[in-house]
Amino acid sequence: MNKSLKIVFLLLLMGSSEHLMAQKFGYIDSEYILNKHPDYKVIQQELENISAEWRKQAQDLDQEIKELYVQLKAEEVLLTEEMYQQRLEQIKLKEKNSQEYYNRIFGINGQYFQKQAELMQPLQSKIYDAIVKVSRRNNLATLFDKAAEPSAIIYTDPRHDYSEFVLEELGIEDNK
Repeated sequence: MNKSLKIVFLLLLMGSSEHLMAQKFGYIDSEYILNKHPDYKVIQQELENISAEWRKQAQDLDQEIKELYVQLKAEEVLLTEEMYQQRLEQIKLKEKNSQEYYNRIFGINGQYFQKQAELMQPLQSKIYDAIVKVSRRNNLATLFDKAAEPSAIIYTDPRHDYSEFVLEELGIEDNK
């Protein structure tokens, strides 16, 4: 009985391994797809414009702080110790506010990253839907992203690259 159980188990294992070997795999390069998509360039330009405005405001705050330090240094001999310390505290408060502004805008969960996520979400959804359609049409079990960090893909054969199919699904012509 023990021997027949081993044979059944071996047959099941062989049957399931054939199924595993028959699965199709492919990969895409999401960075390549994004760079080819015209909406991505528009989003990047909008983000750059917003970012430039926020950077200018941060630079203006920094410039104001530098000018206050220069002014304090120039008037240092005319001020009493108490007046000097008051001005220094005001400058340090402005520095703190400037740092808080920078973190609020460009920090980990800052307005810049929130705006980026807000603008990119519709495009990412469109690309994801195209990836799903291409995967189903080509009967792919798994589709990897070559551009994902950290990528575990060491070598890729170009004939398994489905990036062009995704671009085609999105209606984007390859202009190379």
